[in-house]
Amino acid sequence: MNRKNFLKVIGLAAAGAVIKPGKLNSHPLYQSSHVQTFNMHGFSAPKLEKVRVGFVGVGSRGSGTVIRLASIEGVEVRALCDLMPEKVASSLELLKKEFPNHNPTTYSGSKEAWKRLCEQGDIDLVYIATPWEYHAKIAIYAMEHGKHVYTELPVGVTVEECWNVVATSEKTRKHCHMGCGSAHSGMAAVVLNMIRHGVFGDIIHGEGHYIHDRVSDNKARWDRDKSGWFGYRPWRLQENVNRNGNLYPAHGLGPVSQMMDINYGDKMEYLTSISSDDFTMAKKMKEISATDSYYEPYNGLKFRGNINTTIIRTRGGRTIMLQHDISTARPQHRFDLIYGNKGIYRARPDRIAIEDEKWLPEEEFNALVKKYTPEIIKRFDHKRKQAGQEHGSRSYERVSISDWRLIDCLRNGLPLEMDVYDAALWSVITPLSEWSVAHEGASVRIPDFTNGAWKTNKRGMDVSLQQGGTTNLV
Repeated sequence: MNRKNFLKVIGLAAAGAVIKPGKLNSHPLYQSSHVQTFNMHGFSAPKLEKVRVGFVGVGSRGSGTVIRLASIEGVEVRALCDLMPEKVASSLELLKKEFPNHNPTTYSGSKEAWKRLCEQGDIDLVYIATPWEYHAKIAIYAMEHGKHVYTELPVGVTVEECWNVVATSEKTRKHCHMGCGSAHSGMAAVVLNMIRHGVFGDIIHGEGHYIHDRVSDNKARWDRDKSGWFGYRPWRLQENVNRNGNLYPAHGLGPVSQMMDINYGDKMEYLTSISSDDFTMAKKMKEISATDSYYEPYNGLKFRGNINTTIIRTRGGRTIMLQHDISTARPQHRFDLIYGNKGIYRARPDRIAIEDEKWLPEEEFNALVKKYTPEIIKRFDHKRKQAGQEHGSRSYERVSISDWRLIDCLRNGLPLEMDVYDAALWSVITPLSEWSVAHEGASVRIPDFTNGAWKTNKRGMDVSLQQGGTTNLV
């Protein structure tokens, strides 16, 4: 796959150019030209007793992230950066209130202020919480300047960006970790442990979703002065214009991929994707623009369909179903289902059936969960209780197991459990799904970012904590 040419094809698809269904897989532009220069899966960087972090983007989400990471032992906040000076000032004030010993350098007022942060010498890890279009650019620059990277998803918005992030990580031997859904915590971790002990037999199929109501009649969704979803984040609203595909696959896809050993034992082969029409977004723009002139430019525009369904087939013969919908009044869903030839797990409510058409009774279910709750959950819960930590009101203010484990791996010189190949693979589903939707659900090959190393890569996700697990919370 020539990356630049593939990008052109994706761009042409969005513009309406046609490659006949069935011809895509053999098209010369889709042949891989990437040669792995170094395998970042299983790579152990030198130990970092202190993980010195610089944050790029400290608005609504980034502000909570600063406090979240500062709550982990060994983390030092060394820099804060945002385009808007008032966001930096607000984040610094909150940090000083909670953790007065941190004295970060601040950068703001310029669209490229983040470059100065990446160039700062006493930073080990750059955390990126900006609009999506900047993620790959900042991640690449940070790695080129000797920094590990932790980015909000996605790691890239085009196929070319995903390849470039992979190539840069391999070249610099710097980690690139994407924060998203994973099988580190909750029932996902329990189910992963059950799978590894053969409870469900051979895994056949999994389902993951990103379903949240973001277009309800709740006025706060559109509040532009506080923390409204689209009102406070106009760039997030714009991402839904003139696009159609799965725009946010990684939260549901991450746990399923880890349960199927994707990138270390199996690989994704191809996908097909379809979307419904938009039944709510355009109507909402017409309604809200009548009372708020800010939304007038969005009235009459074409928005993505309410629900996208993407089906993936793996080399090992498994299937994955992903769905995306943030504009319909539905209960929240993420990782939802996994089953094998001996049993099945279904979420919301949590249920398990083992070699039977009936769900396990509550007593048997609870006993099974207790038996297979992995060490990583037990260890993290113990450390959280020791620290007396309270959960924040917003998800990105709470220290998660995956955050804790990332810092723990860096401090112990261990391989990351969610590496650059995972980040690229889970992100590339978006542009590929958009291409498929534009071509009436035609199948499209999924790049192998490991360049064949998936065949021999050792299994990731050490939920039994054979190594590490020594970092505390503060």
